[in-house]
Amino acid sequence: MRIRVLVVDDHRIFAESLAAALAAEPDVDVAAAGSGPAALRCLERAAAEGRRFDVLLVDADLGGNVPGGRTAVPVQEGNADGLVDGISLVAGVRVAQPGVRTVVLAEKDEPRRAALALQAGASGWVAKDCSLSRLLTVVRGVLREETHLPPALLTGVLRELTAARRHRTESERLVESLTPREREVLRCMVAGLGRKAVAERLYLSPHTVRTHMQNVLGKLGVHSTLAAVALARRAGVGPADLAGDVVERGGQLA
Repeated sequence: MRIRVLVVDDHRIFAESLAAALAAEPDVDVAAAGSGPAALRCLERAAAEGRRFDVLLVDADLGGNVPGGRTAVPVQEGNADGLVDGISLVAGVRVAQPGVRTVVLAEKDEPRRAALALQAGASGWVAKDCSLSRLLTVVRGVLREETHLPPALLTGVLRELTAARRHRTESERLVESLTPREREVLRCMVAGLGRKAVAERLYLSPHTVRTHMQNVLGKLGVHSTLAAVALARRAGVGPADLAGDVVERGGQLA
């Protein structure tokens, strides 16, 4: 069985060198993309042609060396430059093509970023300067549903994942303390709606919405909408479906 690999790295020399080395393997077909958007287009084109990629090798610092000091942004947010950072690309691929395995290539061991990569859907974190044989072992391993981390990173990554789970559990407990209406207001806040828009959506007065928002902040123990939204996301609260939700009219829901 041939393995189709896509190298995603905006360091052209490194990407071309790695692609050439992989292409020398008898069972590997390889292509390269220099950015996140280019990688997503490549994946979409391959899927449309019935020749899906099996593994993405993604630069952890993808988009980090753009001119003018601009910062890469998540897949779902985007901007005019179409920049996408490595971990956001992993998350985007997991949603768009869940059958594709991703391995993050990093210049240094960073437990926190490695944990974020795993949470985003990566199957491995590998040093850029590892041997070709090691990289091929990881590529073949992730296709067997294995997760690969450098042994030196394992303790730190487990600590980060445990801490993230603890924060999520506490956030879930706080969100559960809200009334059904307050949770709906919180979902609107996560969707980025202001007080007036929330009032129109839920058929409430702005004053009532203001009271609900104050109650939400108080129960969550935060002092701003941004902090409330961050906590809600940790708890797994998604935004209100602005297109599809049907909100019942009537004072009994206020």
